[in-house]
Amino acid sequence: MRVTITTGGSRGEVQPYVALGLGLEAAGHEVRISAPAAYQQFVRERGLGFHPISGDPHQLVSELLEAGHNPVRFARRFRRVLGSLMEQNLQEYLAACRDAEVIVYSPVGFLGYYIAEALGVPRVGAALYPLFSRTRHFPSSIVPLGKLRPRRTLGGLYNYLTYLFSEQLFWQSFRTPASRAIEEHLRLSTSFRGPFGEMIRHKEPILYGWSPSVLPQPPDWGEWLHTTGYWFLGRPDGWQVPRELTDFLDSGPPPIFIGFGSMNNISAKRLTDIVLQALKLTGQRGILATGWGGMGNADLPDTVFRVGDVPHDWLFRRVGAAIHHGGAGTTSASLRAGVPTLVVPFFADQPFWGWRVAELGLGPEPISHRSLGVKQLARDIRKITSDRDVRARAAAMGRRIRSENGIERAVEAFDLHTSWAGFARR
Repeated sequence: MRVTITTGGSRGEVQPYVALGLGLEAAGHEVRISAPAAYQQFVRERGLGFHPISGDPHQLVSELLEAGHNPVRFARRFRRVLGSLMEQNLQEYLAACRDAEVIVYSPVGFLGYYIAEALGVPRVGAALYPLFSRTRHFPSSIVPLGKLRPRRTLGGLYNYLTYLFSEQLFWQSFRTPASRAIEEHLRLSTSFRGPFGEMIRHKEPILYGWSPSVLPQPPDWGEWLHTTGYWFLGRPDGWQVPRELTDFLDSGPPPIFIGFGSMNNISAKRLTDIVLQALKLTGQRGILATGWGGMGNADLPDTVFRVGDVPHDWLFRRVGAAIHHGGAGTTSASLRAGVPTLVVPFFADQPFWGWRVAELGLGPEPISHRSLGVKQLARDIRKITSDRDVRARAAAMGRRIRSENGIERAVEAFDLHTSWAGFARR
């Protein structure tokens, strides 16, 4: 079948869908990714079809960083960046889906949900974090958690209500421009509350790309919802390890990885100074990842090495611990490697994954980047490098995740729903 995947956002948001697309292609499907033009080379080099949409993912991340952990400010920033692009993106997604026989839509590419309805083709949701499927067993990923333990202190009712809140926050943040575009170009009506009630009533299939060992499938989910396991993307053909990096790794004990992915609108100098001081206090070596500018260009001591784009599946198996922003992709990589993890979240689902890491005993409580300090970071570095229980739990989790095949399970679920349930809707 011809499959179009509608997505967007940062590199970490797009990459798992490329992995999923490759899995679908290996199963005999023809796959096209529709995402921001900045990722065209990245997708095409992997052999998948590509159709660009407008928008600057760097600007989106920069705006959302300003909102921080406040979900209302987050929604307003989200609308400010994407609201003006809604009509244009809809037309671009529509062009990408014209010949599709199935549409897979992500939360950022949610317009694909309506395009599938307009074209009369099956649709399958695909997400990297809990957002659309209500449950009493854990909260929505975009509701700020602070230091709360929701499952223990607030109970199932609170967890369930966080989804009602998240649905409306997500929908109302761009309802007006989206509804206008959907009604004009797709000739579909939209409701004030959005499609979420209909999604439940119609048992819309959704694939969730995280490990059931990290976040088990809740018993109150229907059989149309699937916790498949992570969607890992392998290394590109021809990739070679930089000689300087292997020399550094071989020159001493395993270093600590520190990187904040696409978090590009932060005080790089401040964070770099904090990290370097904490590493010095603890006597640890470090690898600093630059991302989109998340770490500064300060002169580094011989015990610290800077890297650019190095595949996490290779690098994380060679470090002693990982400190990062808690994006779904980076979190999955550090957990699969079996190393203790400390999350320094910035926005969106990152606090959720930081909470989950701590809840499972795989690392300390997350530290907001705004409150990060030298003494606190040094204390947590000592914990993740010396606590044998944490290290044992992290190693065991890594073995469980490496035994899973999330892409294979996702493809099986996709084929199940598109071979009969999806076409029954037509």
